Amino acid sequence: MGDPYRLITIPPSHYCEKARWALDLAGVAYVEERYPPILHYPACRRAGGGRTTPVLITDVGVFADSTDILEFLNSCHGDSFRPYPTDTVQRAGVTELEELFDTGLGPHSRRLAYFHLLPDRKLLCASVLAGVGRRDRAIFVALLPLMRALMRKGMRIDAASAGRSLERIREVFHTVGQRLASGRRYLVGDRFTAADLSFAALAAPLLLPRGYGSPLPSLAELPAELLPLIDELRSSPAGEFGLRLYRDHR
Repeated sequence: MGDPYRLITIPPSHYCEKARWALDLAGVAYVEERYPPILHYPACRRAGGGRTTPVLITDVGVFADSTDILEFLNSCHGDSFRPYPTDTVQRAGVTELEELFDTGLGPHSRRLAYFHLLPDRKLLCASVLAGVGRRDRAIFVALLPLMRALMRKGMRIDAASAGRSLERIREVFHTVGQRLASGRRYLVGDRFTAADLSFAALAAPLLLPRGYGSPLPSLAELPAELLPLIDELRSSPAGEFGLRLYRDHR
């Protein structure tokens, strides 16, 4: 047995959750190295990644994208968890949905969540500093106004963009709900795949499921104006599906 893999993350990141969940399902030993937003850049670059998390460092290479990590697990740890079907038609369906969720849901759920989280110092720090090192925690807190400004700029967070992101989120939830309308239990085929995992993980910041791999705010802690939206999404067919996936598979 070699050394455990290393997984560089931002604690609340739903893309990191996607990777964590897949690694856990595969039963792969790994050590998670947590960094706050912005302060994760040096660690990612030292590891051979870019500016984004997650980054998985293994004995056969570095994988600097959540989908690349799932592809790696499929090829090297598929006996434990196979995110992608062997059937070519089903695999194409899974990868198409995964791309939709990676690009059409993930950035928008993140933007909307941070739009509401950034103004609340207590909730923000509890979320982004969960499990990070003492030095990085101190730096982030000391530079909090700058960190907030950089995060808003980097993720293009303002009221107008948050509104557009909400529209996109509702569109994706509608698409998933339509796909589930026939009574199917999973998005492709009859088993849990990368499509299901990707939707549940990338919707999680607005569903707040139990079992998420890093602390998320509780419903009682959320700003009052956000509660009707959370309730709307959680009670939709897609939201109920995402919550069930966490109950059954996380």
